[in-house]
Amino acid sequence: MTFDPKALQEISRITLGHYDAVAEEFRRGTEDHDVRQNIDALLSAIEGPPPFTILDFGCGPGRDLASFRALGHEAVGLDGAPRFVEMARAATGCEVLLQDFLALDLAAGRFHGIFANASLFHVPTQELARVLSELRAALRPRGVLFSSNPHGQNQEGWQGRRYGAHLDHETWRGIAEAAGFVEVGHYYRPPGRPRAEQPWLATVFRRVD
Repeated sequence: MTFDPKALQEISRITLGHYDAVAEEFRRGTEDHDVRQNIDALLSAIEGPPPFTILDFGCGPGRDLASFRALGHEAVGLDGAPRFVEMARAATGCEVLLQDFLALDLAAGRFHGIFANASLFHVPTQELARVLSELRAALRPRGVLFSSNPHGQNQEGWQGRRYGAHLDHETWRGIAEAAGFVEVGHYYRPPGRPRAEQPWLATVFRRVD
């Protein structure tokens, strides 16, 4: 499956339009989700003393952005849905960047860590290595990328008005390694359940220098 630039723009437009339309409903439905395991996985892999500069990639309404700030870190959000950006700025007082995942403009070497919780799976597979390379460039040397995505058998396409790619661990790791990362570790979520009841694959990668 290969998309031309116009088709990629349409994928972003429709997916982001969906999130804009359901922003308040999304906030209410996710505000109590416990992702401390994921936050800890990122922070424990970052080398050096805190506080850290963290990019919350796909920050949504700002739930995890607020958590990083409460822990004393410099938290910066990024989302492509304008309504989410407004909500995150209002809720946290943090810097929040309005950027499409497929058209990033990030400062080189700014971040100790990037937290991509339930976001990168919206990137079509053909663009994933490029996007990961751009995230790598935004990390400091040996910086850390955390990602949690719904996994599957490497299928991708539309679920309603959201585009998503559900990759298995081997494929996801291979793309990340090709983009200049090495895997630190991975696990499946939610914890304590049989694998068939763990739809989320969480991975921790370190920038290779």
